[in-house]
Amino acid sequence: MALSSGAPALRTERLDLWHPAASDLAGLHEVVAPEAVRRFLGNRPTTMAEESARLLRNAGSWALYGYGTFVMRPAGGDTILGICGMFHSWRGFGKGLDDVPEAGWILGEASWGKGFAKEAMRAGLAWFDATHGPQRIACMIEEGHHASMRLAHALGFEAYAVHQVEHDERPLVLLERLNAGRPREHLP
Repeated sequence: MALSSGAPALRTERLDLWHPAASDLAGLHEVVAPEAVRRFLGNRPTTMAEESARLLRNAGSWALYGYGTFVMRPAGGDTILGICGMFHSWRGFGKGLDDVPEAGWILGEASWGKGFAKEAMRAGLAWFDATHGPQRIACMIEEGHHASMRLAHALGFEAYAVHQVEHDERPLVLLERLNAGRPREHLP
C-alpha cells in the first residue's frame, strides 16, 4: 500500500508536507549530497544506497507506527526542500533514544534561514500530538549545530544528556520534548 495519496498530508502557509514515496529518492539524495548539508550528519559523502535506506526507514516508520518524516515541498510545488517530522527511533546506545518517537529535520541549503524547518516542525508536532497523544519525543543534534539547537529550543526541546559517538569528533546533544505537567521519565 502506498502512503502518498496524491495530496499533501499536511499544509502550512508556505509548505506542503508529503508522506514519502519511492519517486522521492533522487530529490532526497540531491538535498543531502552537498557537503554543507552533511557537515552535521556525520560529515561524510552520502550515496544513493544510503539515501534509499533512509527513505525506506522513514516509510517503514509510517507503515509500522503511523508516523514518520514528511517530505517538504513549497506549497503547490514539486521541488523537495528537505524532510522533517517524527520517526520511530532505535539508535542502539540507550540514553532515551531507543524505541521512541524521535524528531528530526534535514533541509537543503537553498532552504536555510527562511523559517521552513520551524514552520514544518510546528505543523508536524501539532499533528503528532493530536494523532498520537501527548508523549515524550527525543531529538539529537551534533554539538556545534547552532541553528538546529535554536530550532529545537523554539519547539520546546531541552537537553538532557550528551553522547560521544566512537570515532566522531563532536558529541551528540540529546534533547527531549515533554508535555507540560508530565514528570520527567527516568532515563538509563
